[in-house]
Amino acid sequence: MTKLLMIAAPLMLLALPGCIAKTALDVVTLPVRAGAQAADWATTSQEESDRNYGRKMREQEARAGKERKKADKQRRQQCRDAGYNDCG
Repeated sequence: MTKLLMIAAPLMLLALPGCIAKTALDVVTLPVRAGAQAADWATTSQEESDRNYGRKMREQEARAGKERKKADKQRRQQCRDAGYNDCG
């Protein structure tokens, strides 16, 4: 058991500094990553802005289409009520 420990100890000393350095790097860069993520959440990307604008325009066009259809229906009804036969 002692021989195994004597062989494993130097290997562990070689492996641990890299592990410790990686952990230290992760700890140091964590606030930067968190700040970048918060900025990403707080801002709107151009793609997101375009997508939202497209959705808004489609909804607006749909509303305008419904209103136009309703107005045409009312116009035809008024035309028929007035006694005209060709109300389109």
